[in-house]
Amino acid sequence: MQGIDLNNSSPESSESKNHSIITGGSSGIGLSIAKKLVAQGNNVSLIARDQSRLDEAWSILSALKNNDVQEIGVFSANVSVKSEIDIAVRMAVERFGPPRNLILSAGIVSPGYFEKLPDDAFETDMSVNYFGSLNTVRAALADMAKVDGARIVFISSGAGLAGIFGYSAYAPSKFAIRGLAEVLRAELKEKRIAVSICFPPDTDTPQLHQELKVRPAETSGIAGQAKVWNSDDIAKKIIIGMDKGHYMITPGVEMTLLARLHSLLMPLLFRMFDRAALKFKS
Repeated sequence: MQGIDLNNSSPESSESKNHSIITGGSSGIGLSIAKKLVAQGNNVSLIARDQSRLDEAWSILSALKNNDVQEIGVFSANVSVKSEIDIAVRMAVERFGPPRNLILSAGIVSPGYFEKLPDDAFETDMSVNYFGSLNTVRAALADMAKVDGARIVFISSGAGLAGIFGYSAYAPSKFAIRGLAEVLRAELKEKRIAVSICFPPDTDTPQLHQELKVRPAETSGIAGQAKVWNSDDIAKKIIIGMDKGHYMITPGVEMTLLARLHSLLMPLLFRMFDRAALKFKS
């Protein structure tokens, strides 16, 4: 566990600014969100596993700062390990104060045919995607209750709205995030903590590039019917949704229709998915 901070501003000066904690913030959507928040003047804490990627992200974000007292912190932790995320969040809060925004972007995807996936694929996807989000919220919640206008942002997936061929390990973990967000949206109103959930489509990230090497042809055939988004464009949609106080953030027409008309569209989607899977069967 390591926090990196190369500025020497006092805790008082850093706490006067909005503080955002972002898990999975060293690359992909998380890093794109961090860039936009830093450009807005936020102090930002990134939490991820890979220290070298965190160091690279720190350099990128430092170049975007508005002033000398604005700070960036990076903390190496595995979100699926409760003790590690507890320490990382505590370190971030001690350095920058309670977070106004908690953005849960850490995730993993293990695509493959259900019968061929190893047991640990199901455990890993659920541990990182669902329990990683859960652990982080529980670690930060008490401090967030001290901040006016606090908001938690869950990052789910289009696969959290519809079960897609090849995602038997991944989709249930993203469905679980959706359920948690719905419950917390109601329960946290009393604490005046708002909740948002985003359902991004396929996004051009390092994780997608790795996934494409191993995911079934049928999965790629289904996903190929929609465009691949740029992570900066997804981040822009998320920031706009946060600013407008939206609970559900659905980039693009496909995700918006799926989110709003899920039950009505499912018979049609099943037929579309089945035809695509058959066409691209490996």
